[in-house]
Amino acid sequence: MRAKAVDLGATAWLENLPELIATLAAAWDLRLGAPFQDPTEAYVVEVTRNDGTPAVLKLLVPRPGSTAAGEITFLREAGGDACARLLAYEESLGALLLERLGPALSDLGLPMSRRLPILCDLAAAVWRPTDVDLPTGAVRAARMSRYVHRKWAELGEPCCRAAVDQALAAGESRRRAHAPGRAVLVHGDIHQWNAMRAGAGFKLVDPDGYVAEPECDLGVLLREDPAEGDLRDRCRWLADRTGTDPRAIWEWGLLDRVATGLTLTVAGLQPVAAQMLAAAEEIAAAGTEPFRP
Repeated sequence: MRAKAVDLGATAWLENLPELIATLAAAWDLRLGAPFQDPTEAYVVEVTRNDGTPAVLKLLVPRPGSTAAGEITFLREAGGDACARLLAYEESLGALLLERLGPALSDLGLPMSRRLPILCDLAAAVWRPTDVDLPTGAVRAARMSRYVHRKWAELGEPCCRAAVDQALAAGESRRRAHAPGRAVLVHGDIHQWNAMRAGAGFKLVDPDGYVAEPECDLGVLLREDPAEGDLRDRCRWLADRTGTDPRAIWEWGLLDRVATGLTLTVAGLQPVAAQMLAAAEEIAAAGTEPFRP
């Protein structure tokens, strides 16, 4: 989280973080517990409300745009259905008070063959037509493409130019393909670290929040576990399970794999950052033919 804040120029926020936490704890009558150790986009700490209810206080690292507003809008629209319930918020401070859930899916050590159906079904449970004010899939594709173009150069070109060019071409394809009639509410960052135990099942946390084609979420599932299995086979499986377009899933996966590999490089999260970029290079080296089911 500190590395991310420094990369975004939010050093003043880091310095003022203890005071901000104390202010919110007093305002919401919270008793502070242990901070979570692995977030990259926010400071997250266990809290207990004055009535004894366990909760989570999340303080988003500030950045250009309206990250807090988007997450708040998404969680209000989701209404606790397949996602953590939003208990309170202060948009101007990037602060959210959330339902506390159980351990992450990543803590359970399940093989991908068992994880993927859980995550795929959580994604589908979120999808619904909506008219809320969230960025579109076209905006997401353009935003990620700009990030890839800029950060790849800033980091000293940590993967080959062919992988970057392929990711940018995929991003442009998905930007042009955005169609309001197919757009639904999507989480935008579904993976095993963002799925938490809730009773006998799981709920999602940390949404990016978009109104986009459903394949946008499935591209994230294709991005993850980059060194495991045949990615084309996984793409077909995701499309078959959800009745969606495998080429769209493939293209979102191409863009998201490079963008996330660069983001994780900034955060120093290895070896997964290098694995994602290596997978992108391997796909680029295999040729430029589009994915065909």
